[in-house]
Amino acid sequence: MVEREIRVRLLGEAIENYSDLKKRTDKQARILLNSIDKVKERLKINPQFGNPIKKDLIPKQYSQYGNLYRVELSNFWRLLYTIKGDEIEIVAFVLAIIDHKEYNKKFGYKN
Repeated sequence: MVEREIRVRLLGEAIENYSDLKKRTDKQARILLNSIDKVKERLKINPQFGNPIKKDLIPKQYSQYGNLYRVELSNFWRLLYTIKGDEIEIVAFVLAIIDHKEYNKKFGYKN
């Protein structure tokens, strides 16, 4: 059996989130970027590393992706991603990198 290549790509909102963090020079941004990079490397080894989110809890804006996973980052931030694959490769698409407050807002949780 041939091993499939595993890639990690940022999409849409995640590109903006990551770019905004890279522009910052504060310690929290550096810690978050390091945390994100570590998660990206773990996803290349095991794309199902994150916690799956129950289908009935997935916000509408992410429902078209099917399965959605969450990984907790430093400072209570979250990384949301989905997985797509075929016979040749598996791609983990990072959809959002958000703080805890924004995560609660997207998922309809009360503070």
